[in-house]
Amino acid sequence: GGVGVWLPLSTSHHAVDALSATAHPRSSTLLAAPVRTLHVDGSCSRAVAAVLRRGRLSLLRRCVDLGSETMHVRGAPCGHAPTGAPRRVMGPPAKLCSNVAVASVHGGAPCSRRAPGLRFRTRGSAKVRAPDGDLEGDMALPLPTGDDSVLEVPDIRPRLVAQPSPFVAHNNFGGGFVSDLDCVALNSIKFASPDSAGCSLATQDCVVASSALHGISPSTPNLIEASMEQVGMSLPPWAVRAGARKQIYFDPQQVTAAIVTCGGLCPGLNDVVAGIVNKLTTYGVQEGNILGIRYGFRGFYDPNIKPIVLTAENVDGVQLEGGTILGTSRGGANIKEIVKRIDMWGIDMLFVVGGNGGNAGANAINAMCQQHEVSCCVVGVPKSIDNDILLIDKCFGFDTAVEESQRALLAAKVEASSARRGIGLVKLMGRQSGFIAVQASMASGVVDAVLIPEVSFKLNGPTGLMAYLDEVMHKKGHCVVCVAEGAGQDVLDDGSGGKDASGNPILKDIGMYLRSELKKSFPDADIKYIDPTYMIRAIPTTSGDRIYCKILAHNAVHAAFGGYTGLTVGLVNTHYCYLPIPVIIQAPRRVDPRGKAWNRLRATIGQPNFE
Repeated sequence: GGVGVWLPLSTSHHAVDALSATAHPRSSTLLAAPVRTLHVDGSCSRAVAAVLRRGRLSLLRRCVDLGSETMHVRGAPCGHAPTGAPRRVMGPPAKLCSNVAVASVHGGAPCSRRAPGLRFRTRGSAKVRAPDGDLEGDMALPLPTGDDSVLEVPDIRPRLVAQPSPFVAHNNFGGGFVSDLDCVALNSIKFASPDSAGCSLATQDCVVASSALHGISPSTPNLIEASMEQVGMSLPPWAVRAGARKQIYFDPQQVTAAIVTCGGLCPGLNDVVAGIVNKLTTYGVQEGNILGIRYGFRGFYDPNIKPIVLTAENVDGVQLEGGTILGTSRGGANIKEIVKRIDMWGIDMLFVVGGNGGNAGANAINAMCQQHEVSCCVVGVPKSIDNDILLIDKCFGFDTAVEESQRALLAAKVEASSARRGIGLVKLMGRQSGFIAVQASMASGVVDAVLIPEVSFKLNGPTGLMAYLDEVMHKKGHCVVCVAEGAGQDVLDDGSGGKDASGNPILKDIGMYLRSELKKSFPDADIKYIDPTYMIRAIPTTSGDRIYCKILAHNAVHAAFGGYTGLTVGLVNTHYCYLPIPVIIQAPRRVDPRGKAWNRLRATIGQPNFE
């Protein structure tokens, strides 16, 4: 094909202009073959970008060979001047020495930053980076706890070119824009003392470390909401607000975006996919430039699975269906292969719709993209039917799951009350978190005992579950028990253990075990066992979840166009914000046994501790 031209650091605009005369594929005079690649030694990307804009080369592009130390710059000649920004195209690779800096496709200076760890800034000030961690996001150093510190979100803006949003003309449909300095409070309550309900005192180690980092007195108690303890580190009081920015960092007509759904099914997956596609289209992303990755992360590199093109037309109405039109799977995240495809296919934005496992995969993808300077914004949308994503008020699909779970509990009530000494036993989702069991039981008002993973229990003895149910049976003649699938695993533990493809612990069947134990304790009882798990996962969303899915999808697209990466979007204290992925994937969010939700339920149904 072509030849490579080396440009040293001192290359001027005039030198590149002279070169451009020979770079035209049909008028090469000084070179024996048309230029197909430019090797940029140093930061002369502005001059190169000027050549590209005049159509001398269609694109300066890099492709990283992740299996070796070799880096490639890809380009291709074109015989006409392109409209707008240069279109990214594929061409044959040309080897580039590892000590050569590669200019950004957007004309910015080369960026060799490692994947950013957690960062903070003072509210209203310029960004200040805490010491970088490893590629997975080092969370050993607590963040500051001063009144003005903000949990910063990584971005790749230094590599991109800013431009006005297409929504400026109508002031974002009349709703205005969000500022980068807008913040959302991570703590919604100011506690008077550590004795206040729902309050927790941050560990002294976190207080001292955070105080030293931010220059505040460690003597002041750090009172936080008890649920914040699960984060495992001291967080600043503010997060970056989500929403459309007046200034964006991608030309919508040149954007290529991809969407992938990961993990188990959850109501709302199709709603999110459709919401992302429609908002990308509203921004001006061209038809044919939105890819749907099939069957989870493996759809990037499995030769038998090809991506599909998503358009506003072919996602119309998918929100009325359960499941996901893209398909999904657990595990299968070969990060190197995924990043190779992102780079080769010219993907500017990747939207990962998944739970803790999916977001962990997105975090690893973003880290490798940053390591190899692949300019792709990786944005997560938190999907968890168990509602177990840290910090976030609720995940999409949770309200739908609670509504459908309530139907199963009401059916169990009918069955139990219609039989002599009837017992209705319902097993609901909740691998490590019992939110569905708690909320559905509270809503239905028919449950006598609730068992969740966060609260241990014993079956026998005067304070055990069976003794309590015997009292209920004598009083009412029947009873209803709701159990989350992850409850009582300590009772069932036989040492086999193991994890599934997503890294979740493989659970023993607590439902069948309880059914057997109930039959032993109440041999004359009529026991009805209901497991509606897969029926709940596969249904379309309720109206509230449908709206929530759209808002999450829209804010995910706003984040990508804003140049942010390595984040997930969520509702925190009723406001939408952007959260760095490493913060939310440390552990599953769990029901707080000392919290208001669990104690409110116990007070409502009169359930004692089964200890």
